[in-house]
Amino acid sequence: MHAHRVHIYYEDTDLSGVVYHANYLKYFERAREHMLGRDELVRLLDEEGVGFVVYKASMTFRKGARLGDELEIRTVARKESPYRAIFEQSVWRDGEAAAIVEGTIEMVCVDTAQQLVPLPASVEL
Repeated sequence: MHAHRVHIYYEDTDLSGVVYHANYLKYFERAREHMLGRDELVRLLDEEGVGFVVYKASMTFRKGARLGDELEIRTVARKESPYRAIFEQSVWRDGEAAAIVEGTIEMVCVDTAQQLVPLPASVEL
């Protein structure tokens, strides 16, 4: 399991002070980038012409995070097939006993022509 910390800023929230729902996708993206490693993602793109793209995403919202909250994005990844990786991600607010948001993000890799390619061997899931 990989953990990534997020602080909720004013810009993350809507008029009511609650995190706008689409921002959780950004938090999940940041957590995956830290898990996989920015340097490796850049290398894959620059040297191998391969990048990750979202194939499918689903989310469940149980409670909303608010301005000033400290969150932890927890990620567990697995290789579903030679072409697909699944990232189970959850958002935990400090002091909460359960996740406030849960998501499943399915990723595939494509080359510079946007053609499906196998997951790189250098990426360990």
